[in-house]
Amino acid sequence: MTARCPVHMSPHSACTRAGASTPASQSRARRGPRAWPLALAAALFVSLLAAFPARAELGGGVDSVQQDQARMEGSLQITHAAAYDVHEIKTQGGSVVREYVAGGKVFGLAWQGRGHPNLQQLLGSYFEQFQRAAQAQSQVVRRAPIMIHESGLVVEISGHPGFFVGRAYVPQMVPQGVAESQIR
Repeated sequence: MTARCPVHMSPHSACTRAGASTPASQSRARRGPRAWPLALAAALFVSLLAAFPARAELGGGVDSVQQDQARMEGSLQITHAAAYDVHEIKTQGGSVVREYVAGGKVFGLAWQGRGHPNLQQLLGSYFEQFQRAAQAQSQVVRRAPIMIHESGLVVEISGHPGFFVGRAYVPQMVPQGVAESQIR
């Protein structure tokens, strides 16, 4: 009996001669079904990083909001509250990013839409802290909302394919008298 290629189910010799079976494809086939959940999780994490571009970053200046609007090709609406302003960018695809600004600095972010925003750009210097905490959480709980509550950073992400919501803020930067629940 001739050995069969696990990828194409053709005899190994025919598959190899056709150039279809490579050591990499044979290695993937040997890993079996256990590799799929890990590969899916990695792909999901990468999609979190690059879904749609944004430039304003947590703790950064308000001047970058117009750059976000241009990059996202969205409309900008500014709402004034007593202690802060909300800069809301709506994309043509229906995604919304809200940047909460007080004293010229972005203290909070919220988003919703079909995909995740580029968290590396949104979180800026806080991204590494988020990444470490998210990786630690994903080792304990899989397929659950991301809920990171650390002394210098709060990030909450939930949803399902086709609709995601999230928010991030720096508790020390939230203006006095503003409830954290207002960042939504």
